[in-house]
Amino acid sequence: MFSSYRLYFIVLTALGFASACSNQQPATPAGPPPAVAVTIDTVEQTAAVYHDEYPGTVVALNQTDIRAQVSGYITGIYFRDGDKVQKGQKLYSIDAQVYNANYQQAQANLEVQETNLLKAQKDADRYHELDKNDAIAKQQVDYADAALAAAKKQVEAAKAALSSVKSSVNFATIYAPFSGTIGISQVKEGTAVVAGQTVLNTISTNDPIAVDFEVNQQDLYRFTQLQQKPGTDSTFTLAFGTDIYPFPGKISLIDRAVNPQTGTIKTRLSFNNGKDMLKPGMTTLVRVLNKQNTAAVIIPYKAVTEQLGEFFVYVVTDSSTVNQRKLKLSKQIGKNIIVTDGLAAGEKIAVEGVQNLREGAKIVLPVKQ
Repeated sequence: MFSSYRLYFIVLTALGFASACSNQQPATPAGPPPAVAVTIDTVEQTAAVYHDEYPGTVVALNQTDIRAQVSGYITGIYFRDGDKVQKGQKLYSIDAQVYNANYQQAQANLEVQETNLLKAQKDADRYHELDKNDAIAKQQVDYADAALAAAKKQVEAAKAALSSVKSSVNFATIYAPFSGTIGISQVKEGTAVVAGQTVLNTISTNDPIAVDFEVNQQDLYRFTQLQQKPGTDSTFTLAFGTDIYPFPGKISLIDRAVNPQTGTIKTRLSFNNGKDMLKPGMTTLVRVLNKQNTAAVIIPYKAVTEQLGEFFVYVVTDSSTVNQRKLKLSKQIGKNIIVTDGLAAGEKIAVEGVQNLREGAKIVLPVKQ
């Protein structure tokens, strides 16, 4: 009985499996992926005109700190902060009472020493006359000559002391060392200053003014040639954000040696600054016009994809598919970029929709509305 039931169960299971298999639909083979809608562009060669850019710093061609050369109290300030001053213009005065007193004392001492010299000269002359007649001991004549020589030295020392004190008197009044713009005074009237330590102010030239920037040693030959160009043109300009300084500059000097640590050399430009728009210490972007002698391959930058630090584009084939190609890129010019290797004029590349592409993908142009 058990065996008949078992056989009956096996038959039912087999019939159910066969029925399930008969109800299944045959699998449909997968078709090719759909074509990707892209826009394409034809690669062209054209003259590449762009600006190389370097960070720069505005510096004064001549700038110096004004320091007190004698100690004392400031008794006068003879300019307004930010004034344009002329060479030799009076700027500060320091209390000179002590120095004037020392000068008078030194002058009086010189007069005393000159009087002693006159006396010593007369004594020596008289003793030499007596010596001619053997009317005086030779030793007395020698003493007179020695006293005369000492008196002369005393006069020389007194003159040196007077000159030193006179310098201190002169240093109590401070004058502009050159014409330029003076800054905000660091001291007020009554401020005590120390010789050689206290900075009173800073003065700098402002027209023309300079901009310093670093140039890679590989570009040194190019900049040396630019330095030899006469006059100024639009080769060198300055950018402050989106604003361009309205006056072009020229190379005033290239430093004597390359910095071995950075492989760069300092280059200095000179700019007219009659409107006082440039101030020392400003940071700017130096723009150097670059005109390539040969035509360059330029493509839209949005056509470029990056993978692990390498750059690629999708080149369109005759069968409406794309091949991925590696590029070497150069300078970006606005929305375009220069290609130095990897593309030739006349080839077609995908520009928009590249994010959906892969090697060998089928493409289709979007339908125009």
